Amino acid sequence: MATAQAAADAAEKVIRHYYEAGVEIEIKPDATPVTRADVESEEAIRAVIRERFPDHGFYGEETGQSDIDADYVWLIDPIDGTKSFVRRYPLFSTQIALMHRGDLVLGVSNAPLFGQRAWAEKGQGAFLNGRRIQVAPTTTLEEATLSTGNLKTLALSPCWADLGALVAQVNRVRGYGDFYHYHLLASGSIDLVLESDVNILDIAALAVIVREAGGVFTDLAGQALNLGTRDALAAANQGLHDAARACLPWSHAR
Repeated sequence: MATAQAAADAAEKVIRHYYEAGVEIEIKPDATPVTRADVESEEAIRAVIRERFPDHGFYGEETGQSDIDADYVWLIDPIDGTKSFVRRYPLFSTQIALMHRGDLVLGVSNAPLFGQRAWAEKGQGAFLNGRRIQVAPTTTLEEATLSTGNLKTLALSPCWADLGALVAQVNRVRGYGDFYHYHLLASGSIDLVLESDVNILDIAALAVIVREAGGVFTDLAGQALNLGTRDALAAANQGLHDAARACLPWSHAR
């Protein structure tokens, strides 16, 4: 955890500099933006980790994979929300997670311009800005607040109406997006998060935080997260998770 926090600090210095100074934008082959801030903040994270754990693997959004078969692998997205970063609103974050033999065991989610840093280590609880956090006691969909994020794949599929069935049952629907709705879930402010278009690097750290706050975090099929995960369903408890999945019958057949 000390290494993860130091790495987040190193990335934050780079990010704050370029947020104030401005930075040129390039478009990657997958049509997503990247900036010097993304690359340099990931390099800063990698340098901190490599100095302390040279035998650990590394999977970074910008610098790729190395020693991916090691027992310990760090999963890094230096600026999750680059589009927010370049348009100068503060809903972006640095995501740092550690996986041990396929099991996510540590996560730091730092949103420096938003003023939130959350972290968790397996078996040690979850924290936001130094305060221990816990999910809400909500037990029914009728009481629950649902936040949705990236949904393009779901919107283009025949299953879009199934999401409508879930929306019709919950109490409120919002779209906080990116790191923020997971921070809200882990803090007890909302109850469900659903996304159909994510990368494991976007959610690995957040999954540890939500689970250590007492919540449940899987893909939409209810399966454990892995390096190939591309969607997410997080809930304050197993009952809500099961109820949400019952509204999404297509997910049971995946």
